[in-house]
Amino acid sequence: MDLPLSKLSNHAPVTLPVQVLHGAQPGSTVFVSAAIHGDELNGVEIIRRLLRTLDPRSINGILLCVPVVNVFGFISRSRYLPDRRDLNRSFPGSATGSLAARLAHLFLTEIVKRSQVGIDLHTASSHRVNLPQIRCVFRKRPRVLDLAHAFGAEVMVESPERPGSLREAARAVGVDVLTYEGGEGLRFDEFAIRAGVEGITGVMQQMEMLHSSDELEACASTARHVPVHINTSSWLRAPEGGVFRTTKRIGDGVSLGELVGHVANPYEDTAVEVRSSHRGIIIGRTTLPIVNMGDALMNVGWSEDVGERASPERLAEPVWIEDEDLQD
Repeated sequence: MDLPLSKLSNHAPVTLPVQVLHGAQPGSTVFVSAAIHGDELNGVEIIRRLLRTLDPRSINGILLCVPVVNVFGFISRSRYLPDRRDLNRSFPGSATGSLAARLAHLFLTEIVKRSQVGIDLHTASSHRVNLPQIRCVFRKRPRVLDLAHAFGAEVMVESPERPGSLREAARAVGVDVLTYEGGEGLRFDEFAIRAGVEGITGVMQQMEMLHSSDELEACASTARHVPVHINTSSWLRAPEGGVFRTTKRIGDGVSLGELVGHVANPYEDTAVEVRSSHRGIIIGRTTLPIVNMGDALMNVGWSEDVGERASPERLAEPVWIEDEDLQD
């Protein structure tokens, strides 16, 4: 199904493609969306694999899949729309507003309002990478908490809703949305993609939309994680400009004051230490070794729960795969 959206400057029509899986039995309606930021590609591949895995005859209810919401940014490999607006700060939008406002209004009206639950797929921005994680407001929202546990990502991050975001606009119309973050912009990350596919099927099972099948078992490569709850995070920043060197990766546990890397002078044999300001887990980090003073290096998340569980051992072992090397 294609929803008419707009026309380009050369009058070429632009549509919003939606793939609908209508189950054999009645049940809930869930939407899964990706590429609200046009450079976040992992979600596009997650939905492609999900649609190849699921058999409509084994589904109760309806699954609405929108692999590319920001079609303009996707074409230009940009996070933003042509008017430089961030679509995820443009909700609920307007039928007569800017290009971003019109797209937000269309998506909210035709997709979100027809659903009871949504899963919105994201990655980190360019030159950053995120550990697979679910972000939502969990406090006093038991259904959201149950669905997040069913997703089974490495960590669950208590994340306030931002003005103009899809999550905020969806909640205002009675729809709970889980935000999945994993991997890096403009890159395929096999670890994050598999976690996303398994997480969505876990949510569908929790909602009794999906029953166990041989195909579903085949797509689940690992046992589901017991997520670690995080309610606070902080970026470690470069104390000097130079070349950042570290052996730490997303998913590593760090201790208070632990040495996590060095910022080296590219011209002299000197380096400045970078130490962790908290005990917790690295949930995001830069992928660029060249840094300026004050640049974000590592995002360390923690809570009382993390304080008990975090350790120098890795939580998981990501597998990095470039687009052209991806194997189904």
